[in-house]
Amino acid sequence: MNNKKVGLSLMSLQSFLGIEEAIKFAGKIGADAVALDLCTNEWNCKNPDSIYSKSEDEIVDYFSKIRKVADDAGVEFSYIHGRLSGFKNIPEEDELLLKNTKLDCLATKILGAPHCVVHAVTTLYMGPDCDPQIMRDLNFDMFCKILDIAKEYDVKIATETFGDASNYGVCDFFGNIEEFIKSFNRVRAVGNNKDYFDTCVDTGHSNKAMRFGNPTPGDVIRMLGDSVKQLHLNDNDTFTDQHKIPMTGTIDWNDVFDALDEINYNGIYNMEVVHTRFGENFQLEAAEFAVKVMRNMLKSRYGNEA
Repeated sequence: MNNKKVGLSLMSLQSFLGIEEAIKFAGKIGADAVALDLCTNEWNCKNPDSIYSKSEDEIVDYFSKIRKVADDAGVEFSYIHGRLSGFKNIPEEDELLLKNTKLDCLATKILGAPHCVVHAVTTLYMGPDCDPQIMRDLNFDMFCKILDIAKEYDVKIATETFGDASNYGVCDFFGNIEEFIKSFNRVRAVGNNKDYFDTCVDTGHSNKAMRFGNPTPGDVIRMLGDSVKQLHLNDNDTFTDQHKIPMTGTIDWNDVFDALDEINYNGIYNMEVVHTRFGENFQLEAAEFAVKVMRNMLKSRYGNEA
């Protein structure tokens, strides 16, 4: 029986093939699930060319059609990727993030995905000299407000592990796993937030954070325990956010899978890899190979279960 599901973030395939064809292609190459990325200006209610600028009925109709394509292809949605920037302590921009997140949650609900993945407040925008308490409080405020939105649609939010702030050459504030966990627990302690707030481990991000004294991706998984409900499986050289296919970088994948077993992870083994790593014309081949690699990794470890 096939218990282990392989997921693929669509990433550039969305624009290369179009969303509907990308979903069909993912099904053809053996993916059980896909992750839709709604984190670019294409999904912005201030962009007049975006579906997000249309009426709610039009938005519902749009994502309902995408859901049908996935259902017909035998593919489910592992998650929907929402906003990347985090609050910036700029009222008009932070308010826009919330408006777009509301539509991300609506899309998550319609598509039947269990989580909308949202990035934390980040050093990339706040700078390395930002007061630590401002970072903590801003992140707390943002996720509490986002969770209020998520509850309206009965969907969950997953906050993603971070790595370095490459433009500054430092560890991102929430790339520090201790800060990440403290912030996560602080948000979860409010009301019933714990029922709607989980974590997404990005193995590549955590691998980069190791340069600044943080634990291995496997140990990050162990520290987060059963809050880990989503995965961005990808590899790198610890210096660059390469989003390479697993087993093509420096991550100890045996340890990653050991850790996932230890926390009894039973979700989708979703890869967030850059399909253009070998060039624009090799995106389809790269995506197909990624699925084959993950399927082989799971089969080698779990046998008939995968």
